[in-house]
Amino acid sequence: MTRIPKKRKEGLYVLEYLAFLAVTPAVFFLCVCVGSVRVPLRDTVRLILDAIRASDLSGIKYASIIVSVRVPRVLSAALVGASLSLCGAGMQGLLKNPLADGSTLGVSSAASLGAVIAIAFGISIPFLPFAGTMIMAILFAFLSLLIILSLAYKLDSSLSTNTIILIGVIFSMFVSSITSLVITFASDKVKQITFWTMGSLQGNTYTHVLILCGALVIFGGIIMLHARELNAFAVGEDNARNVGVNIRRVRLTVLICVSALIGVCVSIGGTIAFVGLVTPHMTRIIVGPNHKKLLPVSVFAGAVFLMLSDLAARILLNPLELPIGVVTSMIGSVVFIYIFAAGRRKGK
Repeated sequence: MTRIPKKRKEGLYVLEYLAFLAVTPAVFFLCVCVGSVRVPLRDTVRLILDAIRASDLSGIKYASIIVSVRVPRVLSAALVGASLSLCGAGMQGLLKNPLADGSTLGVSSAASLGAVIAIAFGISIPFLPFAGTMIMAILFAFLSLLIILSLAYKLDSSLSTNTIILIGVIFSMFVSSITSLVITFASDKVKQITFWTMGSLQGNTYTHVLILCGALVIFGGIIMLHARELNAFAVGEDNARNVGVNIRRVRLTVLICVSALIGVCVSIGGTIAFVGLVTPHMTRIIVGPNHKKLLPVSVFAGAVFLMLSDLAARILLNPLELPIGVVTSMIGSVVFIYIFAAGRRKGK
């Protein structure tokens, strides 16, 4: 087998980074331009630049559509996709399983339950309209991880990934039943909750963008700082311990950051499944398993994937709009089956 020289490998990774850096803004402008009303690229760029310069846009054609509606929505899609993809890559490295992510482990379902409870019973914080929903989503996401890992440890002290994922799937079903029960007692908000649980970025504002950006920078940055430790975990916990990794501290830190990011994303965009499963796995095929390269590329891949999914949700049945969670679930379920089948073939 011919070995690729190290310098050539680094050159290939640089080209991959540059490719993602070029594709991401191109997809952003595509998603902003295309919709129920198509806006020329030149007008779109001019309006965005005028908005950045704080120019008066009143009376200008397409201004409200581009600046007030599409830009915050597409930015929200990019940030949610980047966050969920990063969370999936981090969890897959931590649990040594390419099928692990927030949806398969029940974390997203638990975050959704917390947000549904906040919506149904009007839990809020003064001066911060959606902070109650966000805090409840983060809290339930973290509690779900604690419950899943505790149950897995009771059943299998080695914390094998198969045990964790099995308990996560069962826990997700249990949480979904509780969510249905809560919806039963919130008959006046059923329509709002039902549409939200299917995932939607409709009506997002720049406030949502700032919150998502802050969460990604803080919690996502911490996850990326643990790339070396995640590489050690991917080989095995014994190996990680032998090279000086504090197993408990790293696991708790990564899980807290994952819970916080998923909670913020769910509270703003609803339940958007499979992003954390699909994009890290496909990115791993492109750049390899090294988390120092995988994590940053997963951020761009997740942003591109969810921006395109949101675009599909807006235009496939125009003028009707599909929930974005429906689009990602359709794609993700096909990829999930492919990964499972490929894994079974390798195991034979």
